[in-house]
Amino acid sequence: MTKSELIQRLCKRYPHLYQKDIEVLVGTMFGEISNALVSGDRVELRGFGAFSIRSRTPRAARNPKNGAKVSLGERRAVYFRTGKELREALVNVVPKA
Repeated sequence: MTKSELIQRLCKRYPHLYQKDIEVLVGTMFGEISNALVSGDRVELRGFGAFSIRSRTPRAARNPKNGAKVSLGERRAVYFRTGKELREALVNVVPKA
């Protein structure tokens, strides 16, 4: 689902709200989550999951095009862990054919 699809679903679910208000709300929510992660905080949404930052150690890699060795420095990556309710809901999902 894309951000615009999320906004459209929320507009259908809450027809009494203006689309512009929903766009601002969704943008603000994502912005606050991003700002918290950038500042090193953990973001937890009960029942959904938790976002946190993990550091990846420096390592040596290889350029697949020419085989030359490349050194990658320390990096930070976003890590997501599902919440209990979401994890249990996903166990009961039947894959589409």
